[in-house]
Amino acid sequence: MTVELAVRLGERSYPIYIGRGLIADSELLQKLIADRSVIIVSNEVVAPLYMGALVAHLKDRIKATILLPDGEEHKNLETLAVIFDQLVAAECDRSTLLIALGGGVVGDTAGFAAACYQRGIAFLQVPTTLLAQVDSSVGGKTAVNHPSGKNMIGAFYQPEAVIIDVDTLSSLNSRELAAGLAEVIKYGLIRDESFFAWLEDNIELLLSRDADALIYAIEHSCANKAEVVAADEREQGERALLNLGHTFGHAIETATEYSSWLHGEAVATGMLMAMSFSNRVGLLAEDRLQRAKKLIQRAGLPLAPPKHMNAEIFVKHMRHDKKVLGGTIRLILLRDIGDAFVSSDYNDERLTSELSAMLNE
Repeated sequence: MTVELAVRLGERSYPIYIGRGLIADSELLQKLIADRSVIIVSNEVVAPLYMGALVAHLKDRIKATILLPDGEEHKNLETLAVIFDQLVAAECDRSTLLIALGGGVVGDTAGFAAACYQRGIAFLQVPTTLLAQVDSSVGGKTAVNHPSGKNMIGAFYQPEAVIIDVDTLSSLNSRELAAGLAEVIKYGLIRDESFFAWLEDNIELLLSRDADALIYAIEHSCANKAEVVAADEREQGERALLNLGHTFGHAIETATEYSSWLHGEAVATGMLMAMSFSNRVGLLAEDRLQRAKKLIQRAGLPLAPPKHMNAEIFVKHMRHDKKVLGGTIRLILLRDIGDAFVSSDYNDERLTSELSAMLNE
């Protein structure tokens, strides 16, 4: 059975399909692609696993395939230029459809290329990691990293559709699967306490890759994100809540040069830091913090940042976060599980002081 959701953005609305075997679903692919020519962007790890299924159904449509190196450290302007060079070499025009087949790095980079090439060509997201399926493929955020900050160069650019084939999760290693669960847990923490409780009861099923449990978790995560994006497409308000843990997490990724921490691992630790901060300043009860910490630990995710990162290092990198407005760092904090909000109440001095105490506990 295929689940279909919608991201409702007026004329930019699009469907999300969730199910098994969708990469090889020729009827679905033909419906979405029609008579257009196709460029597939993937990477060296994903392509040998799943490119063949797409190519088999789209042989007469494919103008070229572009393979990127694997890893967050390659999500940069140099890789973006490689995509542009090959789009030009293949004589792609505005009628060309780009398919992003891979995890978040492929989706973000290829999506940004689609946003820029000839001022915008259509693209489909076909995410193959849990993290990309529940987060980066939905909502139209496309970007590459800068040495000073994650996703600093990008655009809001919505796909025509998102195709989520849960069978691709069978090829993920356990670390990548756990990293995706961080973003799943996030939805429960920011706005869906009942979903958080479901995760507490079913985290082992997800870790064992039970297909029904995965489809349920992905559907609820995507539904939560679709609602937020529909209300605030360009992150002027409520959408910022989706960044719970990301301000701290992006600082970890930047400080470690995008090489040793997976995005979901950094987000998991960042969420705990945000919750610990909320607890320290009297917003969040201790038992709620411990409840979240226990679930994150059961998911196999890290609980503490790198030991070399002190408060000053965190604040330095957090100042490059995209949520900084008017020179003020904005934090996503919690009053309770399912009750997140955006705060600008802590200047650099107070933030550094609280972080120093928290990191030294």
